[in-house]
Amino acid sequence: MTPAPVLLFDQTDSTNAEARRRAEAGETGPLWIAARRQTAGRGRRGRAWESDTGNLFATLLTTTRKPPAEAAQVTFLAALAVADLLDRYAPPSLVTIKWPNDVMLAGEKVAGVLVESGVHAAGGLWLAVGIGVNLAHAPAGTERPATALAQHLSADVPAPPSVEVAARELAGCFAVWMERWETLGFQPVLDAWRARTLGLDGPATARLGHETIEGRAEGVATDGALRLRLADGGLRLISAGDVFFGEGG
Repeated sequence: MTPAPVLLFDQTDSTNAEARRRAEAGETGPLWIAARRQTAGRGRRGRAWESDTGNLFATLLTTTRKPPAEAAQVTFLAALAVADLLDRYAPPSLVTIKWPNDVMLAGEKVAGVLVESGVHAAGGLWLAVGIGVNLAHAPAGTERPATALAQHLSADVPAPPSVEVAARELAGCFAVWMERWETLGFQPVLDAWRARTLGLDGPATARLGHETIEGRAEGVATDGALRLRLADGGLRLISAGDVFFGEGG
């Protein structure tokens, strides 16, 4: 599958917001929208996403005829694509994924994914697959420790990639996973994701919209939802939320 083209802005409010505007104006993609700087970057649950120059902010605008629950699997593709990108510059043994789509370097967050969607006027759903990667700088004061690729480069890598190079390489990595997903289904994606993901078989605390629940993670369901076994023996399937593994949240 040929990677989608990359449109690079010097500055925008948010690459996800730009993707949404284009989708609502009728564009279908696929198109990567990247920016050297964001003035109103967002993370999950409306949190601000710090947007230092030198880091990668990119969103894939695309459309799909898949039902919403299946379309949401794209978040796993995004995490794998970021992990593959990082493998090129950092020791692969340091690159892991934290459920469902935070990518970690040496146990600290280096990238996040935010997928948004809506009904497209032409039919199906538009998807905005937003990805932020700390290439050069890590934000300070985050809830969990954050890091940047620049701090974990392999011995033969002198510097992290430029925004332009990283955007093109991410587009290529993503296209590989998109083709596998489209042709082979979700299982190969989920298997590869599981191989990179830690904490799926131990204590976990999940912060959901209006409740915090504790239990023991028992892997993931076939759709990628986290299986959380509660103290009373009940099982909760968690599709989205902030989950802390191995400790209280």
